[in-house]
Amino acid sequence: MFEDTLELAENKLLLLYIFKRIKFPISNNEITQIILENDFINYFTLQQYLNELLSSNFIKKTAGSNNHKFVITKKGLRVLVLFGNRISKGKIDTIEHYLNTKIKNIKKNLSINANYTVDPKNNFTVDLKISENNSTLMNIKLNVDSNKKAKELCKKWEKNYSDLYYNIVELLMRN
Repeated sequence: MFEDTLELAENKLLLLYIFKRIKFPISNNEITQIILENDFINYFTLQQYLNELLSSNFIKKTAGSNNHKFVITKKGLRVLVLFGNRISKGKIDTIEHYLNTKIKNIKKNLSINANYTVDPKNNFTVDLKISENNSTLMNIKLNVDSNKKAKELCKKWEKNYSDLYYNIVELLMRN
């Protein structure tokens, strides 16, 4: 019984680790593919764990226009910091290897755009966008007062879009 409890805890922590490691919202199908391809958890147990992580507010669903995606919450990150050392090195190594080889396939449906325009009055409008399968996940338009700021915003968006997306969603979800 004790071994079952340890395995359950490790598997839930592993799921949190994967969500943290990927850094952007992923669908149920994507997380299921990662878990099943690595033979960590069977499908039905995985779905149960995802529901339990959702009800405990360790992960949450973000609404897209076509489907929902999962993302780790701050509460989930805290739990992972406290107990992440309980995930076996073998499982971490397996996930790291898998993600290093497959992350491009996971991200391939994402389209990241960052550009800016200048109007006749020298106002710069920066357009930052994340799309998936021709569906917009986030689109931000900002007015800035210089070409330098516009270029800097575009560069930061292209480099850190997943962290920025997550932080913006978290900020908007606060009470």
